[in-house]
Amino acid sequence: MPPLREIVFDTETTGFDSQGADRITELGCIELVDWLPTGEQFHAFIDPERDVPDKVVEITGLTTEFLRGKPKFADRADAFLDFIGDAPLVAHNAKFDMGFINAELRRIGRAEIPERRFIDTLAMANAAFPGSPASLDALCKRFDVSLSGRDKHGAIIDSELLARVYLELRGGRERSLALEPDSDATPASRTGAYAAPARPEPLPPALTEDEKAAHAAFIADMGGSDLWDRVLRRMDGLR
Repeated sequence: MPPLREIVFDTETTGFDSQGADRITELGCIELVDWLPTGEQFHAFIDPERDVPDKVVEITGLTTEFLRGKPKFADRADAFLDFIGDAPLVAHNAKFDMGFINAELRRIGRAEIPERRFIDTLAMANAAFPGSPASLDALCKRFDVSLSGRDKHGAIIDSELLARVYLELRGGRERSLALEPDSDATPASRTGAYAAPARPEPLPPALTEDEKAAHAAFIADMGGSDLWDRVLRRMDGLR
């Protein structure tokens, strides 16, 4: 059986109305192979071509001034579509993110991504734990996924957290141990730690040097954190 490639992704936006005036401000994707992160990512800050409301800035930290002059969605669409390929797309409350992605694709005359490609972890959580809180924060607490250093919502960091939650919703680390014969299990897999499998095909770097520098400056303005530092180091090590 060939490896299963999936993309966990998240968007940050100017609001909730994907069919109206609201636009994407940040897009982050994490590649999974057989439910485990490979280390490959796509990340972009997007100029929404409009002001960001103060209430949204409080949540994301992304201001109008910071985003002004960043690439527009049209400038990053090809890189995004190349990264996701034909893989299933995993998101929390997927209809929200799907609505914004497809609205942006329509604006630039590109084909929409069909609904059948999206996997909704919110629906999975509601089915698994009916009546229990099912926000990403609540699921991180349920599965003992650390939220340290996450004082703002961000597309890449939330995708990284969701990747861990998704593994647990799919059966947890115990399921990942069954992917290989016991005789070939790595030390990491025997202890239950994340052991990134080799991806089917190598990807070129998805970030430009300007985007990495802008992201580093943004995190520095927020005061920095150990968690964000790890994200930045991973971004610097993209193959």
